Amino acid sequence: MKIVLIERLFLKISKMNCFTSFKRKGKEKKQSNSAPELRNQNPSNASNNRVSKSANSASSSRSIPELYREKQHNLRVFTYNELREATNDFNKLLKVGEGGFGSVYKGTIKPINGKGDPIVVAIKKLNRYGMQGHKEFLAEVQFLGVVDHPKLVKLLGYCAVDGERGIQRLLVYEYMQNKSLEHHLFGKNFPALPWIRRLQIMLDAAEGLSYLHDGIEVQVIFRDFKSSNVLLDQHMNAKLSDFGMAREGPSGDATHVSTAPVGTFGYAAPEYVDTGHLKQKSDIYSFGVVLYEILTGRRAIERNRPASEQKLLDWVKQFPADSKMFSMMMDFRLRNQYPLSTARKIAKLADRCLVKTAEERPNMSEIIEVLKGAVLESEASSSRVNTPQTSKAK
Repeated sequence: MKIVLIERLFLKISKMNCFTSFKRKGKEKKQSNSAPELRNQNPSNASNNRVSKSANSASSSRSIPELYREKQHNLRVFTYNELREATNDFNKLLKVGEGGFGSVYKGTIKPINGKGDPIVVAIKKLNRYGMQGHKEFLAEVQFLGVVDHPKLVKLLGYCAVDGERGIQRLLVYEYMQNKSLEHHLFGKNFPALPWIRRLQIMLDAAEGLSYLHDGIEVQVIFRDFKSSNVLLDQHMNAKLSDFGMAREGPSGDATHVSTAPVGTFGYAAPEYVDTGHLKQKSDIYSFGVVLYEILTGRRAIERNRPASEQKLLDWVKQFPADSKMFSMMMDFRLRNQYPLSTARKIAKLADRCLVKTAEERPNMSEIIEVLKGAVLESEASSSRVNTPQTSKAK
């Protein structure tokens, strides 16, 4: 039944040619300080932007939809009334987030067998402004129905209804109590994120990306890595979220997947923005941007700053990692509570991630090793600072 439902949705989207350009209904939202979303609506490119395999990955043994058929039974299919009840009719007081494709509510659902304690979940209710949201919904269900890793937010189930109320698409995830890395780096109502915690969060995220790139049968390109898509649980452990833009990577002799550029300005790799050629190492570029965010405490794009400071990657060029000026770019909220030598290593790692030629960027295994070393160095440095000095014997 679940397989039929998802396949019918995908067939409907294909027939309606939902990947061509569309107009959003209603008023445009106010511009926020966050980086604006990047959307190339060129119909000739958009036809390639689909959940299933592209021509470049045709030699892959099995596609994500094929793998999904094996594992979809792990997902729970909810009724709309169940989720409406879980969120007290989508009460605004329970809204915990809002993104380009919908609002997220904190909710409470009953266990499948009705026994045991209620389960606290996050419920994403997709906007109903166009077919683009359906494509994102399908990608999210299929990718998260296949992957399984402690550094990825777990999808518990979904709801897909076409009825009198119109089209309803909802996704139900495990609840992440501490919001996102974005909230903690830039939110005024959050205390400064300690240096070691920043490194540990990036290490968690790197392990999640490494799993997507090399840990499953099909190579997956996340395509939208940014601080707002790194969520934190009650223990501040990080998990990747929002797989609506994920794509299967190239296979065989192919070097890239061709697709219409989507994502977020300031994070997307230049080769992808310029040509539509999506590569595994396009994710590495985005990772480098977030590394500079944790170093500086600044967003990738900040429109409210002077023109020369609006683009983070342009601004940090005046503070090379080996220069005396380097410490001037570090987040002042850290209050110099970090080993400078380790911070320089992280900046150098970010620079390697951001090189123009994608093939010259490090892979995730290299990044993980550098981050592990940085965590150990920082913990040792913190231990030395906090250990009382014994007086010398006379």
